[in-house]
Formats: sequence, C-alpha cells, structure tokens
Amino acid sequence: MANGSSLYKGQYHIELRDVDFTKKLKLSALFSLFQDVASLAAEDLGYGIETLEKKYKVAWILTRIRVDILRHPTWDENITIETWPLQPSKIDFDRDFLVKDHTGAVIIKAASKWVVMGLNDRKIKRTESINIHYPENRTERAIEGKFGKFKDFGGLEPAYQKVIGYSDIDFNGHLNNSKYVDYIMDCFLPDFHKRHPIHTIEINFNQEALPGDSITLYKDISKMDEHELYVEGINQTDHHTIFKSRITIH
Repeated sequence: MANGSSLYKGQYHIELRDVDFTKKLKLSALFSLFQDVASLAAEDLGYGIETLEKKYKVAWILTRIRVDILRHPTWDENITIETWPLQPSKIDFDRDFLVKDHTGAVIIKAASKWVVMGLNDRKIKRTESINIHYPENRTERAIEGKFGKFKDFGGLEPAYQKVIGYSDIDFNGHLNNSKYVDYIMDCFLPDFHKRHPIHTIEINFNQEALPGDSITLYKDISKMDEHELYVEGINQTDHHTIFKSRITIH
C-alpha cells in the first residue's frame, strides 16, 4: 500500500497469447488483466482472495462492468493499468480502471461492481461482513454516470449453444468472467470484428454458470445502423438469464 493510497498500478506486456487475429488485445484478455490487477490491489489492501476465503469464507464476484475503448492495445505493447476502489454501498464494491500506454495516454476506461459471495451457501453477503477499510476516500470515476438497465431491441435470435466445461471455470468453480466475453465475441464472425471494432461493452452478470450447464447465446443486431449490439445468455437447465450485454461498435 504505497503512501497510504488506494490507487494500485500494474505493468503488463501484451504477449502473443493475448491478441486476436488482428494482433490487437482480445477483450477476454483485457478482462483477465482487470481481474489480475483487481486481485493484486485487493491483496495490497489486506482483502485478497486467500484472506477472504480463510477469514470470512467468501469470494470476490464481478457483477457488472462497463469498458470504454479509446484505442485497442496491440501485440508487444507495454501498458499500465491503474485501479482504485470507491466507498462501498450496502451490497456493492465499486472499482474503476484506467489503461495507459507507454506515453501515459489513457486508452481504455472501465467501471465495475463487485460483491462478496459465501463459499458454502453461494449467497451474496453485505459489504460490512468483511469490515473493509480503505486508506483514503477516492471519489473520481473513470467513467461518469451510473450503470443502466438494458434489454434486447426486439430482434433477438439464437447464435449458438455452449456447454460449460473444464477450461471455462475458475477457482470459484463457476464460469470465469473473461469466458463470458469470449462467448459474446463468438456470436460474430472474425470478418465482422475486423470491420467493426468494439468501442464500448457493458455486461451484467446475473447468475452463476456451473460445469455442465448448457447456455444458449442470443444476439440482437437490429440496431446495427446505430452501431449497437445486444447479446445475452440463457441457461437451458432452468431458463434463467446468465448475463446480458450491450455493445457499441465503430
């Protein structure tokens, strides 16, 4: 914890494994980097993964995120990710991110909401349950404005179906947030991504997806002329919505 600050900085090098066929950073790899730096920042504040597991029997869970991409980082590029927490509400922990290039220019902004979930009962706990304290009260936001509610535009159609397997789950035993992003991206062909780079993506993670669950991905491209897309995932076992996402493209 440097100088009593809640701000944490991570340095990253974009490797070949992190990029897509255009040699630009994959969105799922970006989400993995956010997850990594958020984990390190929480550890630095004394509320890391192992502390929460052993002391409080809970885990950090991402519930909402919005990412604004000003420029996509590319292969072999060095970036810095800055992250800081906001004061928690009764349920949510807000954490923002800025991605900067080697010159210090901001190229990506993100805002996120997290909760703590009981490892035994899988239920969301109140923020006071972990008695978190930050060394400072930061109020600046990477992205101004509140998270909004959203739904499809009226042109929803099935894209494909996916069964959750070994390679999809993380140490919490459920579908990792970066995998949701891969599923969303796979709703569109590579040529589509080449012609329409993503500018903004916002995702609501509504429900856990577990090994063996079958998820049907649906997309709505009826607002393509307005540069807007919508994708959601439905669990075919109980027909609950796993996630909803809204995307703007160039």
